[in-house]
Amino acid sequence: MRRVRGAKQGFPRRAAARRRWPRARWVAAAIGGVAVAVATVLVLDSGSDSTGPRALTSDQANLLAVTRFRNYQAGGRAVTIDVPGTAGGLTITGSIDYRGGRGYGAVRGTGRDTSSDGLIAWTATTVSVHPMANPPAKAPARPPESGWYNRPLQRYGSSLDSTLSIALKLGSDRPDNAELLPQNGAAWVGRDRLDGHRVDIMTGPRARATSGTAPSTDPSDVRYWIGSDGTMYRVRVGVASASQPVVIDFDTHRYVPVRPVPGATPAR
Repeated sequence: MRRVRGAKQGFPRRAAARRRWPRARWVAAAIGGVAVAVATVLVLDSGSDSTGPRALTSDQANLLAVTRFRNYQAGGRAVTIDVPGTAGGLTITGSIDYRGGRGYGAVRGTGRDTSSDGLIAWTATTVSVHPMANPPAKAPARPPESGWYNRPLQRYGSSLDSTLSIALKLGSDRPDNAELLPQNGAAWVGRDRLDGHRVDIMTGPRARATSGTAPSTDPSDVRYWIGSDGTMYRVRVGVASASQPVVIDFDTHRYVPVRPVPGATPAR
């Protein structure tokens, strides 16, 4: 399993205390933005060490504040994304380039027909699909030159598109404001062991509703499994259009750099 590198272990408390980002409301549009589509309360995996939820300590707030920044510093992460559905689920095995703002992978249906099977690539605005009767377990490093169908990414009503959007938002070019996270509802839930990593489980801050967006949600609807250096290993999110939580696991396989597919619109 590849360990995420590129950031030094830990962030000194004094440095975190001195750091002030220019926009105090930025947190609601950052980690909080991941929760905009959330509507289902999540539960911990069995066997976890849970005594929460409780207020974040300063060290825990610092870990949550840097976890998306770690993804950006790493450049990209290998992911396996499970999207549940009433007609069967979808599993995407691929990579996300957090600096380029795009994802790419192989998609297979589980407990459903094969109409959605193939390759998939996405940005913040566009979803590109390449149907295949027998998709590979892992997407080819170089996307096919033809056979792609592009469409706009739907903001509402699609559990797949909501999940793709959330997955991209799990990277940021700067840390979140550690002081504001607890004020906006982020909390510590418990500890667990995930694929050999000792992790803290934390909920994200509340998503603040604005005109034209989904209602504000409870912060316990988004949970992060975070290592001792701030590395993100799992995220579980309740999406309004999905019957069960979406699960995004990191480092499930080797990361392959994401190449743009023909005709895809780059993120802005």
